[in-house]
Amino acid sequence: MKFIATVLVAAMAVAGLVPAHAQAPAHASSQAPSYMDFSRHPAISEVSLSPDGKYIAMAVPTADGMETQLQIVPLQGGGGTTALRFGRQQHVTDIIWSSNEQIVVSRAQRDPLKTAPSSYGELMSADIHGKSQNTLFAFVPDFGATTSRRKDHGFASVVKVLTNEPGMVLVEFNAWPQREGDEDNSTTIYKVDTVTGSRQQVEYSSEPASFYFDHDGRARLRATKDNNDVPVLFYRPTQNSDWIPVPKSLAGYDMRLVYVEPDNNTAYAMIVDDKEAEALYKVDLARGTRTLLAGRKDEEISTILYSGHDGAPFGVIFNEAKPSIQYFDPGSKWASLHAGLMKQFPGEMVSILDWTDKDDKLLFSVWSDRNPGAWYTLDLAAGNKIQLIDKAMPWIKPDTLAPMIPISFKTRDGLTLHGQFTKPAGNGPYPMIVMPHGGPHGPYDSWGYNSDAQFLASRGYAVLQINYRGSGGRGRGFMYSGYREWGGKMQDDLADGVHWAIDNHLADPARICTFGASYGGYAALMQPIRYPDLYKCAIGYVGVYDLKVMKTEGDIRETATGRRYLDRVLGTDDSVLTAWSPAENVSRIKIPVFLIGGMVDRRVPMAQFNALKSAFTANGTPIETMLGSGEGHGFYKPENRAELYRRMDAFLSKYIGAGAAPAAH
Repeated sequence: MKFIATVLVAAMAVAGLVPAHAQAPAHASSQAPSYMDFSRHPAISEVSLSPDGKYIAMAVPTADGMETQLQIVPLQGGGGTTALRFGRQQHVTDIIWSSNEQIVVSRAQRDPLKTAPSSYGELMSADIHGKSQNTLFAFVPDFGATTSRRKDHGFASVVKVLTNEPGMVLVEFNAWPQREGDEDNSTTIYKVDTVTGSRQQVEYSSEPASFYFDHDGRARLRATKDNNDVPVLFYRPTQNSDWIPVPKSLAGYDMRLVYVEPDNNTAYAMIVDDKEAEALYKVDLARGTRTLLAGRKDEEISTILYSGHDGAPFGVIFNEAKPSIQYFDPGSKWASLHAGLMKQFPGEMVSILDWTDKDDKLLFSVWSDRNPGAWYTLDLAAGNKIQLIDKAMPWIKPDTLAPMIPISFKTRDGLTLHGQFTKPAGNGPYPMIVMPHGGPHGPYDSWGYNSDAQFLASRGYAVLQINYRGSGGRGRGFMYSGYREWGGKMQDDLADGVHWAIDNHLADPARICTFGASYGGYAALMQPIRYPDLYKCAIGYVGVYDLKVMKTEGDIRETATGRRYLDRVLGTDDSVLTAWSPAENVSRIKIPVFLIGGMVDRRVPMAQFNALKSAFTANGTPIETMLGSGEGHGFYKPENRAELYRRMDAFLSKYIGAGAAPAAH
């Protein structure tokens, strides 16, 4: 398949497609990006294509990052950009077209440790001209004599667009507790008119539930959890059936529908039978049978590739070890199209985001370890013309950044682990930063742009990221293997990765430090306790430092589900929690420490920072500290992030930088 590439950024900027603030001066390829370059928020956080292909909708943050506007731009020029605001200092995400001229968005909040805003459960709608805006779901308090008609005390999200009924969507509404400790939260499915805001209840569960729908919008699968947080599955074999339990022969443990064909019977589902990674199956709902399409026992499917606007899956992508694509039929129209786009952007990944309803135009993104992302359209009706929409961070120049290399190694007990090694310029062995991810259970590090890793590499440090046992991406069994091992085998895995890097002459054994956020901050301080000879310094960022405090402070413990989770992953033996808490073992930390905290952090509150700082003070050990006023679980303001990078640069330079003595080789 031949493609015609066109670069139209300059022309579209005149028409308003590229926000003016996104135009930043380019750096020379020989110049390392600045602290602020790595700290700025993306110029665009989300892009969506209208069903008729005439408009692009973009979530565009203001220059200070304190608000995100929705901009609607005609692709063919003619007519200006419509900019919509949904409240002072509000963000938007989850852009969904309910028709050619109607959009639904979620109000959102910024999470500093995530690249895009996160919805907080309020839905707004607007037409493309901005003439009518409607609050679909929100809790709006009465004001004086004015009574609000929206008293939705819960979290709403669009779960299906009813393409045969323009403007209509299905919304899942999960009620919030009415009082602290209340666990009886219901889930309701509403059919909603996104123009008028009218709604009709179509499904209800007295307990939290996930519903999955067939092509017509009929709920066919319902998933709840028992008191041990184990999935409980019911389904409707036909549209008119009553709910019955899903047989173990169809799904042994968990199941979710990802597509149902127009016959309302042939489904595609992600299924787990035991502790293996999810696999994709083709399912006959009426017969209760399945056929395996794609899956690996020890690696999750990260992305499903769909055939056009309303078609079945044609392939999947895996990315926990290294990015790889599996097409079900490599010679099919859709696989050939995706493979052709991949060839147009060698060394990068292509993610198809939206199709027009006629499948004649699509929106896709291109990204890599050195490319934070760019959005393009492909117009099949115009001779396969590719048009650049914009870049997420146009001030970042890929040729100034470092390659991220997927790695694997065996632990001392024979387990194969995967990870990423970001390689700075020059020849190794390098001074190295061990950077464990947060979570820890569920998230995992994968190949792609990472601002922390690139910042560190730009200053000459290699970065080692390891998906230690307990991480996500490899199935339930692998994740469970890290339970009650926070200070044990999970720490051994990190140390084994460091030894692997040393043995392969990638890391200078005399110049290694740790740095991590959240659980990663915990691991950054546990490593020098468990392995004091490996490290020269440690940086803890919004980290957990006292496991007993974690059970009494923070938002996880506010629900029974959260308290069960903490007991499950940490255990209940106080002696173990003490032994595996950095704040209880500061006398064993013999290296320089830099602690960073957010003063309004609810996930890891200041009690954690204070516990460790006070322990160091009581031990007579001086440490460096930095607190972010008004910052939560990670720093959000670009100026604070830039200052954090500056402080880290100075700290690392002092202990493992150019002035530190290298080991004899």
